Amino acid sequence: MQLVVARIGRAHGIKGEVTVEVRTDEPELRLAPGAVLATDPSSAGPLTIATGRVHSGRLLLRFEGVADRTAAEALRNILLIAEVDPEEVPEDPEEFYDHQLIDLDVVTRDGTAVGRITEVSHLPYQDLLIVERPDGSEVMVPFVAEIVPEIDLEEQRAVIDPPPGLLDDSEAEIASSRSAREDS
Repeated sequence: MQLVVARIGRAHGIKGEVTVEVRTDEPELRLAPGAVLATDPSSAGPLTIATGRVHSGRLLLRFEGVADRTAAEALRNILLIAEVDPEEVPEDPEEFYDHQLIDLDVVTRDGTAVGRITEVSHLPYQDLLIVERPDGSEVMVPFVAEIVPEIDLEEQRAVIDPPPGLLDDSEAEIASSRSAREDS
């Protein structure tokens, strides 16, 4: 199974290093020197990591055969893809690979069906579960423990505890008017 583990950012310096947006919880394993990664688009790869280091909180990588800034800049926005055993699971029981979450049924704590996870979006500030509802609409659920308290892979479901307004705009209006009354 192939997993996107990073997106190449801008060139750094003049010796072929690039910044990367890490999309894996295991960068020390997936983005280590010597790792050979497929790319999207595939015509850019495969790429072999020559060196890696952290600079000012950002991971910098240099790839074999990429020796200058011009070559590094040509790699910008390319996705790096690692081959992973589909049976492999993260060491931390509170972490999940995207492929484990896709197609899980989503229900509220009281068992009300919400929909099915179709995508996991990795934003710089947090991850979102994209849930397709039975009517075809989508809702974005922040993937944080307060809102998604349970992932049950055996039952193939994610239990959510949505704050007012996450699933229904009328809930937000009710909560807002209730809050306004309490403030008066």
